Amino acid sequence: MGGEQRYGEFVGVRRHGYVAELVLDRPKAMNAVSTEMARSIGAACAALADDRDARVVVLTSTHERAFCVGADLKERNSFSDAELVRQRPTARAAYTGVLELPMPTIAAVHGFALGGGFELALACDLIVADPTAVVGLPEVSVGVIPGGGGTQLLPRRVGAARAAELVFTARRVEAGEARELGLVDQLAAEGEDRAEALALGARIAGNSPVGLRAAKRALRLGHGLDLRAGLEVEDAAWRSVAFSGDRAEGVAAFNEKRKPQWPGE
Repeated sequence: MGGEQRYGEFVGVRRHGYVAELVLDRPKAMNAVSTEMARSIGAACAALADDRDARVVVLTSTHERAFCVGADLKERNSFSDAELVRQRPTARAAYTGVLELPMPTIAAVHGFALGGGFELALACDLIVADPTAVVGLPEVSVGVIPGGGGTQLLPRRVGAARAAELVFTARRVEAGEARELGLVDQLAAEGEDRAEALALGARIAGNSPVGLRAAKRALRLGHGLDLRAGLEVEDAAWRSVAFSGDRAEGVAAFNEKRKPQWPGE
C-alpha cells in the first residue's frame, strides 16, 4: 500500500495499486460533513478525477461506528441565512465530486450512514455494507430535504414509490432490509466492509481503465433514456474505446493467452 495523501484535516487518499481509497477521517464528529470537510472531499475528488493511475475509488471511514452521519448540524445551527446560502455550493461540490468521478466507485459502509452520509454512498456505483450498517435519509425530520442527491439517486436505485416512502418517513433501515430493498448491493461479514470493498475494487481494477470509464459513462448517461437514445449513448461510448490502445492490448492478450498490460489509453 502506498502512503496517504491528505486533503485538509479530515480527508485522505491511500493507494492500493490501481485502487484509490478515499478516506473520511473526522472521527470525533462521526464524519459529520462540515464546510471544511466538504471542501476537502471536493478537492480530493478533483485530484482523483485527473489521476490516470486510479482505476477504481473506494470510499471508506475511519470511525468504528459510523460511515458518515451527514451534514454537521452543529455548524449549520450557527449559520445565518446568508451564510447557509454561501456554504451551499461547497457542500454540493462534495457530493457531485464523488458522483462525477469517471472511474467505478464503491462505498464501504458500516454503522450509521445517514442523510448526507448515505448520499455520499448513493453517489457511488456500488455499496458494500456490513451487518452493523444503518442507512436512511432523515432530512424531513429536521425540516429540510435530502440535498446531496438523495431525491434523485435513491429512486434510481429502488424506484419512485419506495424512495418516497423512505424519504417521507425519514426511517432508518438496518443492513438486512437495506440489502433486500437494494439500498446496498453486497453484505460483508461484520467489520469486513472495507476489506470486501477493496477486494472488489481490485477485481474491477484488473480490467481496462479505458473500458471501465467508458462503461461507466454509458451506464450513467443512458439511464432513464428511451431504448433508442440509450443505444446511441452506448454506441458513442463504444466508439471512444474501439480504436484505443487498451482494446488492441486486450484482443492481443486474449489471443496470446496472457494477462493484459493495459496502456490506459
